[in-house]
Amino acid sequence: MIGKKRIVIAEDHTLLREGLAAMLADEADLEVVAEAANGLEAVRCVEKHEPDLILLDLAMPKMNGISAIKDIHKRFGQVKILAVTIQTDDEYILASFESGANGYCLKQSGREEFLNAIRKVLDGKRYISPEISDQVLDGFLAGKKRLKTDTRWESLTQREKEVLKLIGEGYKNAEIADFLCISPKTVDKHRSNIMKKLDLHNAAALTAYAIDKGLVVAG
Repeated sequence: MIGKKRIVIAEDHTLLREGLAAMLADEADLEVVAEAANGLEAVRCVEKHEPDLILLDLAMPKMNGISAIKDIHKRFGQVKILAVTIQTDDEYILASFESGANGYCLKQSGREEFLNAIRKVLDGKRYISPEISDQVLDGFLAGKKRLKTDTRWESLTQREKEVLKLIGEGYKNAEIADFLCISPKTVDKHRSNIMKKLDLHNAAALTAYAIDKGLVVAG
């Protein structure tokens, strides 16, 4: 048998992450080489371990899954990406594939389906969970490539969405600058642009908007 396929698991819920790792440990052809608890760690793990595949949650702290997918796809194009999420909205599905994901698997999937998704993606094929494949196809056939209605959200750049997520999680400008490897002055400029584009005027309003958009889970 050819060497095992190397996998990174990026999931902020420890119990689920450990459960996925334990399940994959039983597979003779698969090997978990690293685990990450947030989007930034996910990118760093890919950089360090050069895996064949990363399993990536979409709702993670510090850097969301869509941003991580885009970064990994741009910098490490040979790495396959399987989004593993509870999100069934067209917006998330299409954004994942447009950002570079190779597959989209729901967390409620059973073991057999999950392993099937992994192996299909590793074989160079695309994968979408059966529960959502019909709605994706219907969306395309209806000419609804993007089903987003919030033009304010559309106006934000990917970097501004990353900053908005971190603002919503309660981080200060200096912390955001450190996470994103940019200057506090640049963060302040992004914050001002976000507030202007969204017509929101304080951190509480930005946080509420981030929660509404699924960037932050309400506590």
